[in-house]
Amino acid sequence: MSQIAATNAVTTNAVTSNAVAKAPHPLAKALRPLAVDIAGPLAAFYLLRSGLGASEFAALAWSSAFPVARTVLGLVKDRTLNRFAALMLGVNLVGLALTAVSGDARLMLAKEAVLSGFMALAILGSALTARPLMSAALRPFLTKGESAREAAWDRLAAGSRPFRRYERLFSVIWGSALLAECAARVAGAFTLPVATMVWLSTVLLVGAIVAGSVLGQAAAQPMEKLVRTEAAA
Repeated sequence: MSQIAATNAVTTNAVTSNAVAKAPHPLAKALRPLAVDIAGPLAAFYLLRSGLGASEFAALAWSSAFPVARTVLGLVKDRTLNRFAALMLGVNLVGLALTAVSGDARLMLAKEAVLSGFMALAILGSALTARPLMSAALRPFLTKGESAREAAWDRLAAGSRPFRRYERLFSVIWGSALLAECAARVAGAFTLPVATMVWLSTVLLVGAIVAGSVLGQAAAQPMEKLVRTEAAA
């Protein structure tokens, strides 16, 4: 009997170990929706545009399938709006509308900046609502997929004024960084040589992302401290 019990124990431990090994990392699981909502449409666009030689209009239209599906699924299944999917859908629709713009190189450069501006305004506008848009992007990094931190975030978002203030500040910082990048790119498109703006546009976009990441710590760090303290309470 003892041998059978030992064998069963070994088998149980092996099954448990395999289950743990196969379980996804909590942070990776938390970040998966962002990857689907943002990386999916972008990857589809560049694959269709650069890899398969599709027209800009066709690439934007087909890459909209990701956010359309996610938005409709959220409305039908959960009766909630998937805001990141809706944002990417909005960006694609704006891009489709702007494809009618003349093929002039300067206008094309300005058109790319307008898409960043659309995202910036959406983020800034969300800071005035109960659910700032950038909170969904920040949450996985602060909660790390831990149930205690997830619950702490929900409690703070529902009843902590300082936490809500930092939430809004985080979206304002990112929205402002992208809006400044948009303004700089539009101004540069019509004042600087086209050859200069071809590479400077990328530099400005990267600079806006770096600025948002660095300046955003002014809100992210206090929020992380509040989440950590609330989870430990």
